Amino acid sequence: MVMKLYDFDLSGNCYKVRLLCALLNVPVDFVPVDLKSGAHKRSPLIDLNAFGQIPIFEDNELILRDSHAILVYIARKWGGEAWLPTDAGSMALVTQWLMVAENEISRGQADARRHDKFGAQLDVVEAREKATRVLSIMDKHLADRDWLVLDRPTIADIACMPYVAVGWEGGVPFDPYPAVAAWVGRIKKLPHFVGMPGM
Repeated sequence: MVMKLYDFDLSGNCYKVRLLCALLNVPVDFVPVDLKSGAHKRSPLIDLNAFGQIPIFEDNELILRDSHAILVYIARKWGGEAWLPTDAGSMALVTQWLMVAENEISRGQADARRHDKFGAQLDVVEAREKATRVLSIMDKHLADRDWLVLDRPTIADIACMPYVAVGWEGGVPFDPYPAVAAWVGRIKKLPHFVGMPGM
């Protein structure tokens, strides 16, 4: 059975999975999901993910939801120690940044973009304030290192970069943050990099 990713090309969370698959040369079929018609909220997709969200990743009998859980799976199955190490300290360092992507960046850049690009009803001023704060923190963190952790690209970088890179679509460009801009540039130069609309 061919692996499948139920996908929406404008979703940063779906893109994280597409990007890691490209970087690791993991063969996967992309199944476009019509979010506008609510296809993710009805069968057959709601049967795969009761939360009614994408991405959904299917590998034989294993069905995974949540982009970061999928990144963990792909990294461990095909990326080895490089993308998600198994020693406790290194894994925790990577996981810290997965949580930043899940929380601060999601409630910052991703929410601001959802408001401006898709018309989501939310407090966009608060979202932009959160986005600016996380960009400031990341810029200081990246001032003396190339990658978020471990001196090499990991799924921490893959999880955090997409909504930072398209943050301008929510009024939060990363250009004023030179270390963040350089980091995004390094990710774009990785072999087999693929972009997403707006990047």
